[in-house]
Amino acid sequence: MEDKKMHLAYLAAIGHTFITGLSFMFSKIGLNVSNPWDVLAYRFTASFLALLIPLLFKWVKLDLNKEKVLKVLPLAIFYPMLFFAFQTFGLQYLTSSESAILFAMMPIFTLILATYFLKEQTTILQKLSVMLSVAGVVYITLNKGSNFNFSNAMGISLILLSALSFSIYSIMVKKLTKSFTIVEMTYMMIIISFIFFNAMSIGKHILDGAIGNFFEPLYQPGFIVAVVYLGVLSSLATSLLTNYALSKMDASKMCVFTNLSTVISIIAGVVFLNEKIFYYHIIGSILIISGVVGTNCLCKKNKNT
Repeated sequence: MEDKKMHLAYLAAIGHTFITGLSFMFSKIGLNVSNPWDVLAYRFTASFLALLIPLLFKWVKLDLNKEKVLKVLPLAIFYPMLFFAFQTFGLQYLTSSESAILFAMMPIFTLILATYFLKEQTTILQKLSVMLSVAGVVYITLNKGSNFNFSNAMGISLILLSALSFSIYSIMVKKLTKSFTIVEMTYMMIIISFIFFNAMSIGKHILDGAIGNFFEPLYQPGFIVAVVYLGVLSSLATSLLTNYALSKMDASKMCVFTNLSTVISIIAGVVFLNEKIFYYHIIGSILIISGVVGTNCLCKKNKNT
């Protein structure tokens, strides 16, 4: 029975990986039509509407109260709120491929946080692997050369903060899965994000004196397709898949799957968005992913000895 649950957890992690891999591309499509706050607002509106269907048909029963919401709120702040906010704003300044490459740093952040907060032991080889991944990020940054400016620095910082937010969430979620069901956690996280991002977007339009602009993106079919994908699959489905996978496996193991997500994002960016990949992107990606794989493989080996 335990083996079956682990198999399901790995399938959930793989599903999460493929959906996330394409999410950078759909975010760029949405940003070509509208601003980050509107993309996030409509993204989580699509998630919220999708949540209502199981409730209306009584496939899902929720027992939510103020105490439960307050317990989940810190988790929701890091994921989905900060995670998607940093990611969406960062994509304004970088290509989807570059963002995906930098996002591969996330397992390294998870290892560092687990070492500091959970007192997990790390070997010298693990530390060297962390440094290898960091070297990959530095290499890409330096080789952007004359193109490197404030916008690029802002984009890199925001994407790395997005990765850090997910790492913090990965550490925190392990404790909460003991008190809540996967469905309860997912519903609360999506509802909180729906309220927050819509308030921010509508508030921005009111301050600008152009509330009508909030509805303009809906006239673009590409935008609707993008936010439905981002909301229903990349936000709602991945929340369910991630929460389930993390309830059954270690955070460090789950994070390894982001390596495949990075490759999918790069291919999607090149094929569908005509993004250019340079030699330093490939070398940097190899350094980052090698460091991540090395860190987690060595971690696993260390645990078993």
